[in-house]
Amino acid sequence: MNVRRSAAVVAVLAATAGVGTGLGTGFAPAALADDTAPAAPSASPSQAIPTGLYGSTDPKFDGVWRQSLTLVALDATGEKPGTGAVDWLLGQQCANGAFAAYRPDPTAKCDAKTAVDTNSTAAAVQALAAVGGHDAQAERAAGWLKDNQNDDGGWGFTAGGPSDANSTSVVIGALAAVGETPGGQKKAGHSPYDALRALALPCAAGAEGSGAFAYQPDKKGGFAANADATAAAVVGSLGEGFVVDAGKTGDSGKNGDSGENGDSGENGDSGGASGCVDGTSTEDAAHNGAVYLAGALTSDGYLKSALAGAEDQPDLGNTADAVVALAAAGNTDATAKPLAWLEKNYGPWAAKSGPAAYAQLILAAHAAGTDPRDFGGADLVAQLTETGPARDVADYTSVPSDDTADGGGDDGGIATGVVLGAGLGLAALAGAALTRLTRKRRRA
Repeated sequence: MNVRRSAAVVAVLAATAGVGTGLGTGFAPAALADDTAPAAPSASPSQAIPTGLYGSTDPKFDGVWRQSLTLVALDATGEKPGTGAVDWLLGQQCANGAFAAYRPDPTAKCDAKTAVDTNSTAAAVQALAAVGGHDAQAERAAGWLKDNQNDDGGWGFTAGGPSDANSTSVVIGALAAVGETPGGQKKAGHSPYDALRALALPCAAGAEGSGAFAYQPDKKGGFAANADATAAAVVGSLGEGFVVDAGKTGDSGKNGDSGENGDSGENGDSGGASGCVDGTSTEDAAHNGAVYLAGALTSDGYLKSALAGAEDQPDLGNTADAVVALAAAGNTDATAKPLAWLEKNYGPWAAKSGPAAYAQLILAAHAAGTDPRDFGGADLVAQLTETGPARDVADYTSVPSDDTADGGGDDGGIATGVVLGAGLGLAALAGAALTRLTRKRRRA
């Protein structure tokens, strides 16, 4: 699933982001790859956390992302969000439908300097579709995504940027969430599934990375297996979004792929745990990606970090995403060990990383058919809820209707001066645990 953006990550470069380069690779939008990384800073005294937002850290790089994952995860468990949570997300939308990672002044019109991106927009679409009642905003955002599809059928992190597996997959989830058929969304004759298939490594016995997905081609056009991109692409190839319901298997009908590039039934079981198959369909690629992920798990059940200098450390976020991908592909047997490992080891990482981490874990448990309210004896839903505003309403009556909420923006231009690769790489700096002050304020 496309919950993290740690594939082949590059840095944010521009002064508008206010952050230098040289941050390395492997960051996620609201969750560090492993719990050995430094804690993210809390918001500065002058930066108050906006009302309705989950998490207590500066939302500059991950506000919309972490809010969207939170809303999706709560909805999947039948929970209502805290007061103002949906309002906050609606207020972040630009008039053209797009979302940036965070707009500190939602009343200001979006312009060419507003750093809108496909990942934040697609995540918000899935969240708005999940909570319901805001079809106009969700469809406007989906329309912006469709308008910015690349000729190869995929999407990059920024509109017009080179297509990557993670961004393409999260957009597929958004299109499916609003009732679109992703396979029917084509640009220059290419669908999103064409873009994903183009990033799949061939099935070759004994070859390194056989069956995996690359994030993007390297400078020489080669492909390197990437577990994070593979987890996202498996889910995307099957036409799924953030939420994968337990018991699902690879379904060649849902994604709307025409099948012109192969038949998932010819070369093996695209949904099961059998080995890599030499097929060319989207479902074959998803199957092979799941086989790769199952083989990449350590004997203890986790995926290793891709962070430079931390290669032997566990990557908890990617492990959670792998559980979702394996479940989506029907390989439920392979989810047991990583899920059990996460139950024992998630605590410090999730407490440090904040709401998006709890949401990832909830979605992994949901996909695998286990109870997120009894995750190793802990209640993930309660822990996620604790990171946000109090829920003192039983419905969404306080949320603006479709004809009263316009996102507070204008033309919402594509960001200039900010180079973002591999999706929201630096947002790890904005995803940490609740501060003591937040807990005291909630008790009060």
